[in-house]
Amino acid sequence: MAPTMNRDVAEPEQDGFALLQNGHRDMVEATAFNMYGDRFASGSVDGKIKVYNRHRDGSWNICDTWGAHTSEILEIQWLPPTIHPNLIASIGADGRFKLWVEDPTLAPGKGRRFNSRSNAPVWSLPSPARAPWLSFSMKHNPETRHTYLALINRNALLTIYENEEPENMESWNELDQVYVCEKPPRGEEVAFKVVFDPNLEPCYKAIQRGVQRDSLGVVVASMGKASIWRTKEISHAVSLGSANTKELYLAAELKGHRGLVRDVAWAPGNIRGFDVIATACKDGSVRVFQVTTPAKGGKEGRSKDFSKIPEQVVVASQRSHENGIRNAPGGISAGLASSKPGASRHPEAQGNHGEVIHAATEVSKLETNRSPVWRVEFDADGQLLGSTGDDGKLALWRREPSGVWSKSSELAMTRSVAV
Repeated sequence: MAPTMNRDVAEPEQDGFALLQNGHRDMVEATAFNMYGDRFASGSVDGKIKVYNRHRDGSWNICDTWGAHTSEILEIQWLPPTIHPNLIASIGADGRFKLWVEDPTLAPGKGRRFNSRSNAPVWSLPSPARAPWLSFSMKHNPETRHTYLALINRNALLTIYENEEPENMESWNELDQVYVCEKPPRGEEVAFKVVFDPNLEPCYKAIQRGVQRDSLGVVVASMGKASIWRTKEISHAVSLGSANTKELYLAAELKGHRGLVRDVAWAPGNIRGFDVIATACKDGSVRVFQVTTPAKGGKEGRSKDFSKIPEQVVVASQRSHENGIRNAPGGISAGLASSKPGASRHPEAQGNHGEVIHAATEVSKLETNRSPVWRVEFDADGQLLGSTGDDGKLALWRREPSGVWSKSSELAMTRSVAV
């Protein structure tokens, strides 16, 4: 006699994923949650952005959709609510960066809530030299109320912009620009990504070594390598006196990659005294780096010297000769230095004054089924790292007390798709 099957065991396995019918006519290439996690935006190859709202019952319903770009959308990002309650930034293969602001007075589902200004964004910035923007990152400092924008195009040109008026998102000044690597040949597969340091200030040990408190930090994935760039203050003598501007310099290189670096992520929580950065590589590995600022001569500074900024810091920053990197000031820097974008920096501005040594050490090399990795992202505490790749799985990695990262869990879709 056959055993009786328990009904509880026979029930179909519950799926932990909620499938969202996005309604795009083509592949979804960019997604982003807002700060509170109750709004979700998606960008597609069809050039449209869709915004979804989460209801109290946990369901997601579409709020609005509009044609944002004339070609595929590469990246989208919600800006912090400290700037505006609902502001979305996007870049597309049409070579434009755009800012979209929501008008909550308009009815949803009409395609006008985020482009009510004559069917146009709040601000649009075309990429120079017919090389489209491939990645961007934005950062807002709630204390100074300054907003920063980092953009990188296909010619490997990294440009930093600053906005000092949150009430006017059309007022942007170019701080500096630099070539992070050689220009890739036409027709070659490219990989570029730029991400700001999410922390409000550099870590305390970096400040102790001489990094200024308002120094910007960005990590850049450029083809087969990744690098960290920081800003330093440069004084210029002009006819009406002197002026201070920010200039980018190469702080460290993240070495060891054996393929295109698809993505980079900078972990929050640098209160530890060092920074943690992860990279996603086409060679099938996720690499986690610990970035420190060693003292000159290997001596540790005293705590009472924390607030003191050395007048001169000697740095071993080998840029031009080893990597063929060409620096190019732009905007204010270009006007004050009387140089053209794309040209080398003035010899007087190529000194090491103000530059601080950074040391990047690979602490973990995480294998992901030998399939290319496309995305990496840290949680809000910087203790959990997620990665996705061609294997179709979400791998979660956790930092152990020893500092080494190991796999915590793995998520995969198990529901069969009806044909």
